[in-house]
Amino acid sequence: MTDAFIKIDHVSKRFGGFAAVDDANIDIQRGEFFSLLGPSGCGKTTLLRMIAGFEYPTEGAIYIDGQDESDVPPNKRPTNMVFQSYAIFPHLNVFDNIAYGLRRLRLPKREMTARVNEALAMIKLEGYGKRRGDQLSGGQRQRVALARALVNRPKVLLLDEPLGALDKRLREAMQIELRQLQRNVGITFVFVTHDQEEALSMSDRIAVMSAGKILQVAEPRTLYEAPNCREVADFIGTMNFFDAKVASHENGAAILDAGPIGKVRAAGENLPDVGTPVLVAVRPEKITLSTTPREGAIKGTVDAAAYLGERSHFHVRVDGIATPVAIASQNVMRSGDAVSHGATVFLSWPDDAAVILPRE
Repeated sequence: MTDAFIKIDHVSKRFGGFAAVDDANIDIQRGEFFSLLGPSGCGKTTLLRMIAGFEYPTEGAIYIDGQDESDVPPNKRPTNMVFQSYAIFPHLNVFDNIAYGLRRLRLPKREMTARVNEALAMIKLEGYGKRRGDQLSGGQRQRVALARALVNRPKVLLLDEPLGALDKRLREAMQIELRQLQRNVGITFVFVTHDQEEALSMSDRIAVMSAGKILQVAEPRTLYEAPNCREVADFIGTMNFFDAKVASHENGAAILDAGPIGKVRAAGENLPDVGTPVLVAVRPEKITLSTTPREGAIKGTVDAAAYLGERSHFHVRVDGIATPVAIASQNVMRSGDAVSHGATVFLSWPDDAAVILPRE
């Protein structure tokens, strides 16, 4: 029916009059690390639970490896799920936690032991088999939960914010380990998160969700560099927005009249017609801040400055613009003149930094 390994075919889920998921349509490829990204309440976990079989679609269908799984119960699907809480049994040791699902298959003891030991090696916890679940650190519990899900050799592993309970440093380390684990086992991962950096760093592709709808599905770089709407641009990182109107086209670029900041040149494809109201979007790190005037630069005043070690953040007031312009600059020099509050500065960016978005 389809080349997609997982096909979410116009799926909706309603609870009474509320649409938790509204006409989701996604193709996920075999062996892909695919993330569902969005704020709390956007429908991403409901969609994951429908793939798992814990919820059934109100409309549409879900196919896994060509089979319609829409009304198949969870224990009959080729999937396994890792929850944020890990659900490790504290009274069982690591070996028995991992072997829990295998015992239901009534495997010979030798095969079960071999598979559990293989799983322990996979998660780098060799020698931990006899340790109780309540004696493990957060990162170790997360690894055991992964091993328990993978030891049954599912076709799809579903992960519902599994790193959410970890501290920042451990979370970042586990992101790397989880991505490497997925590459090693080669199965399809569907990962739910509200953390943009987490999704960008781990995923092959990402679906951004809001209010039950899929806003955009793309590779991380495309989502960041070429969002298709203000909501995606605003959710993925930080973005500056300026109201503008297309004044003319020139050599494959649009010349935009952006009012207080003057004329802006934006390169791109499928440029809007002349006269169309648009938004100009520019990432903070694309903007160059200088204390020296230059042709075409925008004059402003530093409203706030924060030194963050490897980078500095600035908010710059520009006459005629209500919201300060956000700028992020790498601190590549060990020492230098600091730009402080109240300083007059000049802002500029290259043509390819400006993204044209529909005005909503």
